[in-house]
Amino acid sequence: MREQMYLIFLCVLGALHSAASVVGFAATPPQTEKPDWCKAIPRPEYKTLERVKVSDPWFEVYKVAPNTFAIYEPQQSEETIGYLILGSQRAILFDTGMGISDVHKVVMELTENERTKAGGVKAPLQIIVLNSHTHDDHVGGNWQFDIIYSMDTEFSRQNAKGSAEDAQAEIAPGEICGELPKGFDPKAYRTKPWHITQYIHDGEIIDLGGRSIEILSTPGHTPDAITLFDRANRLLFTGDTYYPAPIWLFRPETDLDAYAKSTARLAALAPQVKTVLGAHNIPVAPPSVLPALVTAFADLRAGKGSCMPQGAGKQLCSVGQFQFLVHAN
Repeated sequence: MREQMYLIFLCVLGALHSAASVVGFAATPPQTEKPDWCKAIPRPEYKTLERVKVSDPWFEVYKVAPNTFAIYEPQQSEETIGYLILGSQRAILFDTGMGISDVHKVVMELTENERTKAGGVKAPLQIIVLNSHTHDDHVGGNWQFDIIYSMDTEFSRQNAKGSAEDAQAEIAPGEICGELPKGFDPKAYRTKPWHITQYIHDGEIIDLGGRSIEILSTPGHTPDAITLFDRANRLLFTGDTYYPAPIWLFRPETDLDAYAKSTARLAALAPQVKTVLGAHNIPVAPPSVLPALVTAFADLRAGKGSCMPQGAGKQLCSVGQFQFLVHAN
């Protein structure tokens, strides 16, 4: 029955897409009630950030620090956030998002605009893609870029092959708020294969030209999870190791012991950090969340969380200011 309903949904979505008349978007099926997550949009925290205009309405872009931009996808339930980190010679794109719309175009606009402001330099920056980890919602636009650095794990290599099943789950009923981009084909949606051009390792430093970014291996959420540390500017990009929403720790690739060690490592850096930048929902958080996360996760493992069932085999547990989506006991 679920498969039949899903096929019906895709057919309806395709028909509405053909009839769409809104410039820049394709229509999505009418909903009798907005999904709960959608009711939180727009999130009030974004009012304090400088919004940067881009041509693609699927994305919202915010300047979160000098030469640092959050590329946000608020109309899909993951609310993924990638980061463009600019140096004078190169740039890192930390996650490429859902692959639902054209992140490459947005990145080119941002780099061109910033270089023009810096003195009219026309030569494009070299863009290096790094993924906080290789779940589908963070690698959807990887295929659009030539240079992709990756951790040397089998998990990364498997995910580089792409996935239709994971992508289709991201556009199932209740996952989209608003309208999909014009020209988007839901039936064909998948994370396309992408090519790893170079392996990276813990402690490696990437020189962007006047700006150095350190790679920290922080496995747990996935085997290939990394954090980026801009020590000079005191910016810590945590991927899915920390973000201000229920943290997923239930998938088979998750290692809870490794997660505990990784969060402890990040907490030790808190005195050196000004801003924590996670990969979902809201891009900026104070460094105090890092030691608090360690305490909350230890309390969770000690059975101190308040938990409720959340679908088959999962439970949502609240501990202080944090929520964790974990296996049901």
